Amino acid sequence: MLEDLKKDVHRANLRLVESGLVVLTWGNASGFDPESGLVVIKPSGVGYDIMKPSDMVVVDLATGRVVEGDLNPSSDTPTHLEFYRNFKGVRGAVHTHSIEATAWAQACREIPCYGTTHADQFHGSVPVTRFLAKEEVEEAYELNTGRVIVELFRDRDPLAQPGVLVAGHAPFTWGANPQKAVDGAIALEAMARMARLTEQLGRTEPLPDYVGEKHYMRKHGPNAYYGQKK
Repeated sequence: MLEDLKKDVHRANLRLVESGLVVLTWGNASGFDPESGLVVIKPSGVGYDIMKPSDMVVVDLATGRVVEGDLNPSSDTPTHLEFYRNFKGVRGAVHTHSIEATAWAQACREIPCYGTTHADQFHGSVPVTRFLAKEEVEEAYELNTGRVIVELFRDRDPLAQPGVLVAGHAPFTWGANPQKAVDGAIALEAMARMARLTEQLGRTEPLPDYVGEKHYMRKHGPNAYYGQKK
């Protein structure tokens, strides 16, 4: 079942380790198949060095029920499911505890757009959620983490802003497929580091909007001209 997607999700998880974004088992990647309404996600707590495509767990989008797999799905599965239920066009999601981005999340600070490298990847600042309330943590922590993110993106385009910092926690990214979500996690970590270094060097004024808009639109807008024609 969904063998190609399992391979894709498995590869996405390995890329997180290869990119230095994950240590131990601090992260996960998933993929969504809209035709079947099923999600493939990393098993919980399984080491990346022994993990195989066949270990990926298939769950139902609507209920979160395990449809196929002998292992427990990631504990963050309810969060991933909330993305797929609410973010149109999102087919891949990633969660890490990468050092730089997590530091901004722990500081409860959005990452300002200080330069064109950020603007090329992300439309505006990287937002940070509110803290979950005590009852939200106690009742259904991972599900409510997803709900808090969806709440923040009520008036945002998740494909134009493909990532978030959860206050006190860590980053999540997403995209049109699992590999795009990993690309987003790699980019987010670089953006977080560049922003920190920029502030250490004394700049706290963001990039002028007209420059940021130009860089974002030339790569992602309807008249984008970055890269090769498809």
